[in-house]
Amino acid sequence: MGGGCLFDRKKWKKRFKDILSLDSHPGHIAAGFAVGVFISFTPPVPGLHTALAIVAAFVFRLNKLTCLTGAWVNTYLTIVPSLMLSFKLGKFIIGESPEELVLNDLDWDWDTARDLLDSHGTPILLGSAILGFCVALVAYFLCYYLVVKFRRRDDTLAELTQEMEEVGEELE
Repeated sequence: MGGGCLFDRKKWKKRFKDILSLDSHPGHIAAGFAVGVFISFTPPVPGLHTALAIVAAFVFRLNKLTCLTGAWVNTYLTIVPSLMLSFKLGKFIIGESPEELVLNDLDWDWDTARDLLDSHGTPILLGSAILGFCVALVAYFLCYYLVVKFRRRDDTLAELTQEMEEVGEELE
């Protein structure tokens, strides 16, 4: 899950402005963000989202800033509804009746996460993978669009972006 800047509006605004103005291909920026968003929909195990984002950024050679930012999209305010939706979606796909997921303890720690996955792991993992994939697809196209739109405001960035899109890769 996210760090100390979780609810700091100024820090998030600066982070998104930094992302939109990165000197990288819009597809590369969007891919890092989308992978991070996918990771943010994995079950809430303390520290897992950040660690997975860092590993994914290195393994897949993604932008670390965008991948980490994407991994923090699903916050403490949204994790419970997304977890419930993931559980119901997983139960539906498995062919079981979509019962309510009862969460007795919202203080996430390793024991809570382990107990939750021990008792409901298959539907949660399946549902969160599907939900995370769908949201990551939307995040990719939205991020790509926003990067290109933001760069059109600056002539130098607009020209660089157009060249990157024509060539299909970053320019040296």
